[in-house]
Amino acid sequence: MKTFTADSADPDAIREELLHGKGAVRFTGLFPADDIAQARAIIMDHSERDAAKVTHFQGRAGDRIDLQRRVWNLLAKGDVFARLAAHPTLMAVLRRFLGSEFIMGSIAANRILPGGPGQEPHIDYPYWDFHQPGTHPTGLNASFPMNAQVTILLDPFTEASGATAYAPGTQRDLRYPGPNDDFDARAERMLGDPGDAVLFFGACWHCAMPNRSNHDRNAVLIQYLPKWVKPMEDMPAALPQTVLDSASPDLRQLLGLNFPYPEILDTAEAGNTEGRA
Repeated sequence: MKTFTADSADPDAIREELLHGKGAVRFTGLFPADDIAQARAIIMDHSERDAAKVTHFQGRAGDRIDLQRRVWNLLAKGDVFARLAAHPTLMAVLRRFLGSEFIMGSIAANRILPGGPGQEPHIDYPYWDFHQPGTHPTGLNASFPMNAQVTILLDPFTEASGATAYAPGTQRDLRYPGPNDDFDARAERMLGDPGDAVLFFGACWHCAMPNRSNHDRNAVLIQYLPKWVKPMEDMPAALPQTVLDSASPDLRQLLGLNFPYPEILDTAEAGNTEGRA
């Protein structure tokens, strides 16, 4: 996997690698240790409190599903998450990849505890149900991106801790991975240290792997989309008005507040149909 720093990040080279290369790049040391520690503490606190809501039972393959926990709506849980999502290096690269007015579709945390199961190989929203291709437009392909994913590492991502696996180059042929694709034989890992980030095209086959280490594997997962793709999360509706009122210009863009659609275009005439032919 090609690796960059904030100083060496070349948006054009990264765009080429995401579209036509392996489909993923790594940034090292992108975030300061204080922000990483603060984000991790907030996520650990919420995931512990929310653990009481998790149904503890064995999964279909005997996996303990309570060993993998999501924390949603992170922007409402601390200012640090807005700083992570709108990092200047990420913003510059994503403007080249998704267009200058791209938005954020989701920001959540994934905590995989020791012993936690992995996932099946998949692709991400808005492609995540492409195992039903008939529900999507005919001829849809990956010649242009409708997704970018960023994984911000809060714990060491090693093979033992279940670092995300991905199949390089699979983003070039838009289809859902199947049982005959031998994902494991093709896969590489998204390895890194706390403060690193991995940016990848969500059409690239990938999955979290089982955590066989003795420590948690925490990450912030951010989904970015072109401005006209419907977001996965309705983040403005879930945020306090104070967060919306104080949002920076970049955060307003990420929340889709600069893009007016859908909107009612007939409000002046609503309810008044007299005299119409």
